[in-house]
Amino acid sequence: MMADNRQLTKTYVRTPPALPPAQGARKLVRYLVGAALSPAYWLLAHCLRTPGLRFHRRCAALGLQLLFRRDAPLPLGWSYEFMFRPMDSTRYFEFDFMWRALAGIPFARYLDVSSPRLFPLLLIRDRRALSADLMNPDREDLATTESLLRATGARGRCRLHGSTIAEASFRVEAFDVITSISVLEHIPEDAGAVRTMWDLLKPGGRLLLTVPCAARASEQYIDYNQYRVLSPDALGYVFWQRFYDPSTLEERIYRVTGQPDRCAVYGEKIAGAFQHNAEHKRRAFFSTYPFWREPYMMGQDYGYFPSVADLPGEGVIAMEFVKR
Repeated sequence: MMADNRQLTKTYVRTPPALPPAQGARKLVRYLVGAALSPAYWLLAHCLRTPGLRFHRRCAALGLQLLFRRDAPLPLGWSYEFMFRPMDSTRYFEFDFMWRALAGIPFARYLDVSSPRLFPLLLIRDRRALSADLMNPDREDLATTESLLRATGARGRCRLHGSTIAEASFRVEAFDVITSISVLEHIPEDAGAVRTMWDLLKPGGRLLLTVPCAARASEQYIDYNQYRVLSPDALGYVFWQRFYDPSTLEERIYRVTGQPDRCAVYGEKIAGAFQHNAEHKRRAFFSTYPFWREPYMMGQDYGYFPSVADLPGEGVIAMEFVKR
């Protein structure tokens, strides 16, 4: 196969100044409004067949558990988050795809590579015999994950690693299942990360990946160094993420794994909707952003597409690979 040596289009994202977080009575009103409206918008999303609503219900059940668990108490805000705003944007699709892909499949050793903590947390909670390794180079964020694992009683079955996949020291073919949700696009040497994960997977094991995609590949650079893993350039921008098109998927992922055994593409129906929403979140998430609308917005503004090439704008592709 010929290497894909195209120079990808680069875009530069400036983060808008964030509005001051809601405080005091205003914050309380916001929480009460969210608690009242979230179930209504969940039902509206159900009418639109938004993916991930059953996973949302699992999150709410976890929130109730954390609310009444006293042996490893957490701030009440965590229970609220799980019950009323556990996910945003395309996480509804990604978590749904992953959960369905693993449903009914027995496995014992599990590795998650830097995914949003909610998915591995619920998976470990659901499978009581599972032995898990969770990787996250952001040690501060990893400490929060550890607190949640303790609160759910699952800490003893998990090993936490404050490192990147490039620094992994596991033995070859150690895991039955590996997941990595919206991570690969943030790694400059993405093909190397795929190769490492593939080598760590047992024969017959499953690798589950999601990445953002578009009909034409591009790269984004941003002026906010959220993960503090990469160094900014002379202008203060840091590599943020890559959008994969069919050619880039072939060269950087399928060249290692082969074609996916199963995949699905989910994206915005009108180009620009995702970036508009992302900017709104960066500016006002803790102030005026209506987080309770999130599942409804996904059903209204997003949908499934036959392929990456059919996307009018940005989307996400979820892939399942079985190692043979």
